[in-house]
Amino acid sequence: MKQVTLLGATGSIGLSTLDVIARHPEQFSVFALTANTQVDRLFQQCCDYQPEYAVMADPQAAEQLEQKLAENGLETQVLAGIDGLIQVASDAGTDYVMAAIVGAAGLQPTLAAARAGKRVLLANKEALVMSGRLFMDAIKENQAELLPIDSEHNAIFQCIPGRLSGNVTEYGVKRILLTGSGGPFRQTPLSQLARVTPEQAVAHPNWDMGHKISVDSATMMNKGLELIEACWLFEARPDFIQIVVHPQSVVHSMVEYTDGSILAQLGQPDMRTPIAHAMAWPERMDSGVDRLDLFDVARLDFERPDYERFPCLQLAEQAARQGGTAPAILNAANEVAVQAFLDGALDFTNIAVVVESVLSVMSSREADDLNTILVDDEQAREYAQESIHQARTRVE
Repeated sequence: MKQVTLLGATGSIGLSTLDVIARHPEQFSVFALTANTQVDRLFQQCCDYQPEYAVMADPQAAEQLEQKLAENGLETQVLAGIDGLIQVASDAGTDYVMAAIVGAAGLQPTLAAARAGKRVLLANKEALVMSGRLFMDAIKENQAELLPIDSEHNAIFQCIPGRLSGNVTEYGVKRILLTGSGGPFRQTPLSQLARVTPEQAVAHPNWDMGHKISVDSATMMNKGLELIEACWLFEARPDFIQIVVHPQSVVHSMVEYTDGSILAQLGQPDMRTPIAHAMAWPERMDSGVDRLDLFDVARLDFERPDYERFPCLQLAEQAARQGGTAPAILNAANEVAVQAFLDGALDFTNIAVVVESVLSVMSSREADDLNTILVDDEQAREYAQESIHQARTRVE
């Protein structure tokens, strides 16, 4: 019986993971569940799965959860804040850690899981975007297992034989083809993009995701972050990876080999597939996902990315080539800009403007330690807030 700690239990990845666990009660048990502020949802999950620990990132929410659990006679121990997240991610009682906290907030507990030698099921791409070398060193030095949950990276992993270690060229790989749907605005006239609303941006045509990731998909920043992540996962240079717009989201990514072969992993756009793959690996198990009917799909389309439409993708590629703390700066600025857009304080097209402005005023430096990364992350957020304020002042 494998004990699972789920970082980010109330999000879309968390819900899909619990669905997979529920289908295999003889193989998996929930050790800890964590959330940010959603007390009622985490309380219900505690009732359903009775974990040893529940962690709320917000201390006030933790107090509310603790009271609800006590009133209902549940013995789950409640922890709070970053220390609580780190504790359950590294606890000796857990075997697998699903890292599904969105954004930079997931970095420290995910890194703690790696340092504790866990099987890390990585859905939080920011851990690698912000601290790639530090994170990968922690995986290797502590003999942890790293398995990608992002559908694209999981697809690449399935198309490459052996474990996730070493440069992919050792397996005869010539190129990685990283697919992305292009989001809801792939064909929207450029002149209309500045007027799109948060409600339109989060309405992804294929995937059911949280608001922040959905906006990243609409700007294709998500694909840029995934490119950076893929560089670390597969020890590949940025120019070794080709972004391919694939609107059907059926081909989750491809790997081209030196002999001319291209291997692709296909499936429904349902995150339970990569989750089940990583949890059962190297075996296979039922995920609950409907089978893919190729006759219903009928056609598969592929396009080159339009950088005029998706400037965030180009900014991410530039940060990937620059290296150091540039990806962490990019990620921090983007998180602030996306939240401002969701709050109605920034136009959609100005997300890229804010990110570019922060990258232009901050210099990348070596990302050799966590403190350096966190300092540049905080500084980038401050610059992003200034840029947003200036943009609003100009409009007013």
